[in-house]
Amino acid sequence: MTNKRRDFLKFAGLAGIGIAGSSLDSFATGPSSPVDAMLPQQNREYEHSRIQHFNMSGYAAPKIENVRIGIIGLGQRGPSHMKTMSAIEGVEIKALCDLRTERAVEIKKRLENTDHNPDLYSGSEDEWKKLCQRKDIDLVIVTTPWYLHAKMAIYAMEQGKHVASEVPAAGTIEECWKLVETAERTRKHCMMLENYSYMPFQLLMLNMAREGFFGEMVHGDCAYNTSKMKNNFNKNMYWNMWWLRQYASRKGNIYPTHGLGPIAQMMDINRGDRFDFLVSVESKDFAMAAKAKELAKTDNYFDEFAGKDYRGNMSTTVIKTKQGRTIVLQHDATTPSPHNMIHGLYGTKGAALYDPQPPRISAGKHEWVSAKEYEKIERKYTPEIFHRMGELAKRSGHGGSDLMIDWHLIDCLHNGLPLDQDVYDAAAWSSVVPLTDWSVRNDSNSIKVPDFTAGAWKTNKRNMDINLERGGTTKVIS
Repeated sequence: MTNKRRDFLKFAGLAGIGIAGSSLDSFATGPSSPVDAMLPQQNREYEHSRIQHFNMSGYAAPKIENVRIGIIGLGQRGPSHMKTMSAIEGVEIKALCDLRTERAVEIKKRLENTDHNPDLYSGSEDEWKKLCQRKDIDLVIVTTPWYLHAKMAIYAMEQGKHVASEVPAAGTIEECWKLVETAERTRKHCMMLENYSYMPFQLLMLNMAREGFFGEMVHGDCAYNTSKMKNNFNKNMYWNMWWLRQYASRKGNIYPTHGLGPIAQMMDINRGDRFDFLVSVESKDFAMAAKAKELAKTDNYFDEFAGKDYRGNMSTTVIKTKQGRTIVLQHDATTPSPHNMIHGLYGTKGAALYDPQPPRISAGKHEWVSAKEYEKIERKYTPEIFHRMGELAKRSGHGGSDLMIDWHLIDCLHNGLPLDQDVYDAAAWSSVVPLTDWSVRNDSNSIKVPDFTAGAWKTNKRNMDINLERGGTTKVIS
């Protein structure tokens, strides 16, 4: 073991808990990422030795007048962020990276007749590192298959770059801890781009929660239930069929943050409360193996996917927080039921429910308010960020949330302000992936959720400035 490696293990508190001799330097480089049976013990021992060397919650990095950006991954989300970023003042897209050269060339063409002329990195697996090593990039946006997110985010921070990662930010507990350690040591932002927190009703719910409309938070229901069967079995949709491979190698909730993120922010998770433990149950797979078998009968491309032990169709997780609140989180991407995010929030004075549509609000009288009263509440509690950006943002994807999250990220960097989501959010929300995997594989036993803040959650302040009390000066130019 090198001195550098030994020093890191000592610094991070990983030595002596079984990780030192395992895969500290190896990330989830392939779709399969088995969960260690000793995970609960490792979590306890690591937390016991954990020291927060710098608190990234509320951290404001020096102002960046012109944010120079590199984007890694040009599949589905990369081009979307490129489009929104190219429309924001004070942004320069310097570099694009994708393993496929033809894809990189194709996506760059979309920037013709703009002020952006990015260099391309493609053709080999290490090209993304060259992008991160550039001295003229301030922010790296990571939009590759998510089992690569942590590896790339950590390397980018080591190269002195702020990072914005698509969701989830990590696939193993070890990666979650390494994200936290690296961000604290380098003092570089690591924000997970959870755009569902910026959807109109979710912003409304968050502002209402902060203004006390719901009283004490009691319970949240959240989900990402929407069929991806067509996408996951489409040979031309995802590079190397990577999503299908994830379903064939993992258990538990493998895509938790769209549902969980907004509810976590409404409950002030990592800022007055935190996840304590969870239990996870999943149904049998009634659909994916059958689909793979059916396709393999006429197309030998699917032979390797036939007979796999796919994740169950419905994943249900219950989370208990330190302050005694509960959250039920679902993920179903296979059954043909209607799209359903749920997003239910229940308090001592009121409640709100997003799905099934239409969205509803209760003022605590055992009934939903009338349409007229709903409009009155909406006018009163819609936050400033939506007043400022809502109509413009609606031209972007996901109800306007795609432009909203990118715009506010850049505005915070311009003005030297804390970002809306920090590395502790990225770690805590992403940790649900390996923790639910462990729970399902262990007869749905409970497992503790690590405290990635090392106790700072008790005093951390809110950092999603939805009313633009500071900043808000960045313009959208097209």
